[in-house]
Amino acid sequence: MTIRLPAGDGGFRAYEPRKEPLAATPGIPFTSRTVFSAAHVVADPFADSTPDSPAAVDWDATLAFRRHLWSHGLGVAEAMDTAQRGMGLEWAGAAELIRRSAAEAKSVGGLIACGVGTDQLTGPATLDEVRAAYEEQLALVEESGAQAILMASRALAAAAKGPEDYLEVYGHLLRQSAEPVVLHWLGPMFDPALEGYWGSSDLDTATDTFLEVIAAHPDKVDGIKVSLLEAQREIDIRRRLPQGVRCYTGDDFNYPELIAGDEQGFSHALLGIFDPLGPLAAEAVRVLDTGDAKGFRELLDPTVELSRHLFQAPTRFYKTGVVFLAWLAGHQSHFTMVGGLQSARSLPHFARAYELADGLGLFPDPKLAEERMKNLLSLYGVNQ
Repeated sequence: MTIRLPAGDGGFRAYEPRKEPLAATPGIPFTSRTVFSAAHVVADPFADSTPDSPAAVDWDATLAFRRHLWSHGLGVAEAMDTAQRGMGLEWAGAAELIRRSAAEAKSVGGLIACGVGTDQLTGPATLDEVRAAYEEQLALVEESGAQAILMASRALAAAAKGPEDYLEVYGHLLRQSAEPVVLHWLGPMFDPALEGYWGSSDLDTATDTFLEVIAAHPDKVDGIKVSLLEAQREIDIRRRLPQGVRCYTGDDFNYPELIAGDEQGFSHALLGIFDPLGPLAAEAVRVLDTGDAKGFRELLDPTVELSRHLFQAPTRFYKTGVVFLAWLAGHQSHFTMVGGLQSARSLPHFARAYELADGLGLFPDPKLAEERMKNLLSLYGVNQ
């Protein structure tokens, strides 16, 4: 049996769905790498809301997905851009998400780290207001018992006059943090408002400022998450980090080689693509735990084509593909997103994502995924 998929050129192609899923079983956390999946939120499809309304979240389904990730040994990176921070999930919703997920993590013994930003600021802000916003969110994350991830701030990017303002703001936050944090450098391909972060659009200059922040407070920085989609730049930054400061790759284009590493080191991981890849990624890292880098690459390298497809420009809309695959995989009963973001990708994009994910065996019930894909196609007027 085949399914007709739109080819993107006005025509169609026949695809024969996979019959059996990849065999991936839950397991304990990893020994060679620390691995976080940045997790999506599940919208409430029955809420009477608009794209401008506060996010309506299905809390039961959202927390169930986090338990799924924890069951495979993955950590959860909560309230990050994968959870639509600044793209449908406002600060009040993110704060509730952090509280609920941190409590759930404690109840099941799951690893969790949560995003700290300044998204409660809705207009132009001074540096003092940026600091205060960061402090409010940092306090909430620390009170929840989760590790803090200091996210890049649109407000700081707009208010800062140069590198010295970043050094001052981040230095202030690191001095008062109770525990070591993760610093997140999110590139403008993920959020155009972050162009020129660290005080310069020249990435070499920006890197020097970023590393200066870390060098001044190495005891307060657990690690860095680099999301620039440039493998060599991440490697260069990784090699310049102070002893004991980890690099968590956020490179959804080149993660297998960066996690595998080389003779001079490796990256840990904090990745949005590990939301749909969770069980398969966990299997691969367990192989790496045995010292089998070749076997790790053999499992994970074939997933890169799917990741590059989901994260293709405009990269910030990758969340749509992530939630689409969660629906096909049966992790939620609908394909609805907060902010109406389910409309951000085309039908040919969805068709290719389905084909690639199915080929990898990512769907626990391939027949369910096929039926849901056919239902979506029928809504667009495609008859089988």
